[in-house]
Amino acid sequence: MDHLTEFLRYIVIERQYSDKTRQAYEDDILDYFAFLKESGDDDYLNVTIQDIRIYLSFLHDKNYSRNTISRKLSSLRSFYQFLMKNGIISENPFSYVQMKRQQAKLPRFFYEKELDTLFDSASGDKPLDYRNVAILEVLYGTGIRVTECTNITLQDIDFDSSVCLIHGKGGKERYVPFGSFAADAIQTYLLEGRAPLMAKNQETHDYLFVNNRGAPITDAGIQYILKKLIESSSLTTDIHPHMFRHTFATHLLNNGADLRTVQELLGHSSLSSTQIYTHVTTDALQKSYRHFHPRA
Repeated sequence: MDHLTEFLRYIVIERQYSDKTRQAYEDDILDYFAFLKESGDDDYLNVTIQDIRIYLSFLHDKNYSRNTISRKLSSLRSFYQFLMKNGIISENPFSYVQMKRQQAKLPRFFYEKELDTLFDSASGDKPLDYRNVAILEVLYGTGIRVTECTNITLQDIDFDSSVCLIHGKGGKERYVPFGSFAADAIQTYLLEGRAPLMAKNQETHDYLFVNNRGAPITDAGIQYILKKLIESSSLTTDIHPHMFRHTFATHLLNNGADLRTVQELLGHSSLSSTQIYTHVTTDALQKSYRHFHPRA
């Protein structure tokens, strides 16, 4: 087994990275191997700082974005760190190469009045209307990812305890609470939306959210629903499903929740992933201060 295969096996089995992440690592490392081969020396175990600098110049010449270059460096740094830990090399040449981090963009979120407008646009008395309202309530009421939303089954929902078992990234599971609005919307949808759609199309499965044919809904399906809801409302903003996750976190923090709690609810493995929302809430405080204080 070669070193790359061992590394990829390690990040899947030991680190529990997803297949998509594993593929990204493999692509980045193979691209670097190809660069070394084209450069005339494909011995990746004897890489120098100068080799890495030449590679960085190559990536810049290819007009790769800053984020893409940072990701490629991160992949290679992890690969060489694995080699060093296993005694294959004595030091990690990529540990000396860092790119200055750009200031993180503040995540976009909905204000409460915008959410009210969006929910109003979804209201109706047809099976798909009940489904759309339930999707909105679940996304906003739990902060889960869209993929996690599409994977919810009937068995995952506990109405007595008002919690839902969420199957997260990397096979990690967590329980997320939901409120009375989401509970009412889901129960109404099960009776007035899901049941008729399933019966009409003679479908039998346990996934909570379905499309107009009664089949399990996809990520793209939810994206399409949200786009149509925005178009039918008076809102002019672009919408992305992740905005509900951002809104969930921002509103919790704005109303006094602590960062650790929000981290657990979002399923972030690191607190640093959650800290971006403290900047959002600070920004909101600044705007409110400037707007309302006479001496601002």
